[in-house]
Amino acid sequence: MLNGIDELAAALRESREYTLSMYGHLEGAQWQVPLLSIVNPPAWELGHIAFFQEFFCRRWRPDDPTGSRVRSRLAGADALYDSRTVAHDARWTLEYPSHARLLAYLGEVLADTLDELAASREDDRQRFRLALFHEDMHGEALLMTLQTLGLPAPRRPHASLPATQAGPSRDVPFAGGEFLQGAARDDGEHAFDNEKWAHPVRVAPFAMASRPVSNGEFRDFVEDGGYRRDEFWAPDGRRWRGETGAAQPRNWVRDADGWAMRWFDGIVPLRDGEPVVQVCRHEAEAWCRWAGRRLPTESEWEFAARNGGRDDRLPWPSDPGAAAGLDYRLERPAFVADPVPSPSGLGMMIGGVWEWTASPFAPYPGFETDAYAEYSEPWFHSHAVLRGGCFATRSRLVHSRWRNFYLPHRNDVFAGFRTCALDARSM
Repeated sequence: MLNGIDELAAALRESREYTLSMYGHLEGAQWQVPLLSIVNPPAWELGHIAFFQEFFCRRWRPDDPTGSRVRSRLAGADALYDSRTVAHDARWTLEYPSHARLLAYLGEVLADTLDELAASREDDRQRFRLALFHEDMHGEALLMTLQTLGLPAPRRPHASLPATQAGPSRDVPFAGGEFLQGAARDDGEHAFDNEKWAHPVRVAPFAMASRPVSNGEFRDFVEDGGYRRDEFWAPDGRRWRGETGAAQPRNWVRDADGWAMRWFDGIVPLRDGEPVVQVCRHEAEAWCRWAGRRLPTESEWEFAARNGGRDDRLPWPSDPGAAAGLDYRLERPAFVADPVPSPSGLGMMIGGVWEWTASPFAPYPGFETDAYAEYSEPWFHSHAVLRGGCFATRSRLVHSRWRNFYLPHRNDVFAGFRTCALDARSM
């Protein structure tokens, strides 16, 4: 729950160590990245992480929501790192402090945050959890940037990838029914504004695949001419395919030995038994039409992850430890067993790859913005919902009610997909 001072302080320290390790291996020109709509300059993103933590943990107060009464530790930080006011493309033209000063700013802000936390009341710790989870989310974004640009992966220890490949997928039937989707007011969990609040939703009977789609299953679609056949692509997907020239997933390459995949700054063999990753929702929908399947709605996904709409925080019945497919414990997504088998029979609902759903990102009934007002509201109705977390998502952040959201054409996200049968009555 991360309510206690010591527990929160330890998490904040660990998150900062993790953040610094993401870019700690970069040298010289590797810090200079091209202007792309899907990445940020490393100097900006690290400074923004510090700025956000400083703003909400030291400067923000309910009676001073702009933080104007308390100055930043870094002169000019508001004009450099406030994502609400600093346009994306402008972030390549700003004059940033030296790398040494940036690291000092990160350290100063963390020290101030820990001091503020030590003096905080239990009912005033939401802002510290907000800063922690914001940094955790940016940690994943930093890794996405390295992969997008073909830069070396961080030098962090990893567990060995499983030697065995995934077994056949099977459909798990659900009877459907009414459940309360979203965050409960009294469960003690941190909730972002787009998860508030639990509200009744009814889902019809459905059947969901026991695991995400694999590389081998997606390769069959590619080799069957799936990217050339218009009948599998919705109008938006056909438009995206025409604009990008996509003929296979963005990081797949083919040579004399068959299919391989670019992973950071290297090429690795494409393992059929690993989850397909870095496909956009257009690609996921096209595969579904080819295979006679469909994407789940986010309500179906949450109902299944909560083992038939129960109050389970995670798909497995207890919390013995984080799943192996989280926290960047593996160097890339793989099919791994959950810590405890899910009662539903579904596997890897949390971790591995983010899973596209068929649902647009929309507010729940009665939506209101939180102190971080720009987190969700600007993106409603243009973005699509993903669920479940990926191999690089922090285990303390993700759970069965957590909503992620990206534009449907984004194929730089560590996302794959899981499918449902078209007709549950056939199961």
